[in-house]
Amino acid sequence: MSDNDVSKRKVLAIVTNYGVEQDELLVPLEHLRGWGAEVDVAAVSTDDVRTLVRNKAPGKTVRPELSLADVDPAAYDLLLVPGGTVNADTLRRQDAATGIVRAFTSSGRPVAAICHGPWALIEADVVAGKKMTSYPSLRTDIRNAGGEWADEPVVTDDTQGWTLITSRNPGDLEPFLREVDSALAVSTQ
Repeated sequence: MSDNDVSKRKVLAIVTNYGVEQDELLVPLEHLRGWGAEVDVAAVSTDDVRTLVRNKAPGKTVRPELSLADVDPAAYDLLLVPGGTVNADTLRRQDAATGIVRAFTSSGRPVAAICHGPWALIEADVVAGKKMTSYPSLRTDIRNAGGEWADEPVVTDDTQGWTLITSRNPGDLEPFLREVDSALAVSTQ
């Protein structure tokens, strides 16, 4: 394998056991695993994760690899925080989740959050000075936390020693995943 072999990368997705937006979790999982990345899903418990479609209709079920409490953030190259209103609102109240977010940002590793996922970053107090996007209803929360909100399909901010990738909703998954891929690329220098 070469130094820029992205299949050497490990990604952590953090969610709760109910309410994550199906495509915001499953599309990135399938995409990243498709090129060989190791992707672990960590949830509040190791019980099945029940996804939702558009915050209402039952979606697919996912078996997490570990619980939030059992995560070693240092073992991963990128943190993925999917949305879903119920998921994101519950996730931001989990001390283990906000601790994971802080571990990534303080060590300079990238974080990718979509839709309502940035609520966990707001709760972890890491958005001040960052330009980002989200589902529009988070605009005021982001501004109140010191972030700069933009209505764009994807926003990547490399300031403050760590990369933040954000998108608004499942319709933005293509540009979101393109930026995630870029953040995971290993330099050949």
